Amino acid sequence: MTPPARAQAAIELLDAILIAARDGGAAADTLIARYFKTRRYAGARDRRAVRDLIYRAIRRAGERPASGRAAMIGLARDDAEVAGWFDGSPHGPAAIEPAEPFARVGVAPAWLTKRLAATLDADELPTLLGRAPLDIRVNRLKTTRAEVLATLPEAEPTPLAPDGLRLPDGTNVETLEPWAEGLIEVQDEGSQLVARAARAAPGMTVVDLCAGAGGKSLVLAADMAGQGRLVACDADRARLSRLAPRAVRAGATVETRLLDSGRERDALADLVGVSDVVLVDAPCSGTGTWRRNPEARWRLTPDRIARLVTLQAHLLDVAAVLVRPGGHLVHIVCSLLDEEGPGQVAAFLDRNPDWRADPLPIREGSPCGAGRRLTPARDGTDGFFVARLARPC
Repeated sequence: MTPPARAQAAIELLDAILIAARDGGAAADTLIARYFKTRRYAGARDRRAVRDLIYRAIRRAGERPASGRAAMIGLARDDAEVAGWFDGSPHGPAAIEPAEPFARVGVAPAWLTKRLAATLDADELPTLLGRAPLDIRVNRLKTTRAEVLATLPEAEPTPLAPDGLRLPDGTNVETLEPWAEGLIEVQDEGSQLVARAARAAPGMTVVDLCAGAGGKSLVLAADMAGQGRLVACDADRARLSRLAPRAVRAGATVETRLLDSGRERDALADLVGVSDVVLVDAPCSGTGTWRRNPEARWRLTPDRIARLVTLQAHLLDVAAVLVRPGGHLVHIVCSLLDEEGPGQVAAFLDRNPDWRADPLPIREGSPCGAGRRLTPARDGTDGFFVARLARPC
């Protein structure tokens, strides 16, 4: 593909990504993979170049652009080389007209930037759209970080998480022998840290109420050293189905339980009042993960965030019933909005005045309400809020 042809491919894909962001469709990575699956003529260099153009254009634009062409013209205004590809050549984009619309530079839509500015300093906002490092977690059920380092000399220990390693960007982790043997899993360093806030230990009964594909469930399994009962739950069948093969590869014993949204208590009756720890990695705005999914900020609306806050409160109430006297509930969101983190915990404690917030077993991040917050700017991780709540004896 010529450079102009790559620019035109990026425009076409950006159009699809913008529609998906508006209508709740597939993620950008999925759309890019589908596009090139039917275009075998595009080589690996072409795919990388087009992908780079797409994500540069997405990260640059705060408001959702009017079109893929507007997004790419915005990028062209900052990059003379890209501007030169709008030359009307075969398979390339038409020349830019003087009055054509273009995407403006920004961190996020204005209403969302205003909310984040109440939480973060102005110089922290741009870091939400930086490139995330490639972190992996060493599976202590099978090995140690030192042993994996001996087999992966290109890896470096992460600065905060004791089981974390960082690989060079672009590494295909699933082709590595330690991955095939279940010795490592891809997981952001911040995600590793907040999961350990549960203090899961051998012999406990632990519930991961919103397990998804099970990244944090596998951290809990390692902390439990294969002893005790670990129940991973989710209302999304497709996501939960991905946990079983991961658990087998990791050598972890994990029960999975599909929940009916709004009727979770029916499926959890046997766990009421007997769980040592219940972890609620709640569905959230994902404002802490834009380094990986920058188009996600165009999917958010005030109404969607309000619905997520309501859902989070419901899930915390479901979780609280499961906790035994003296046990703990851990609230986690990959969000930097106060209403999903410290505000959510404060509301829970107002509803349950006999509960208390306990000190966290992690010292990374910064104090935030009754918990701690990790941010890309301060900690180099994805953005997270975590709090550990204790039920009275």
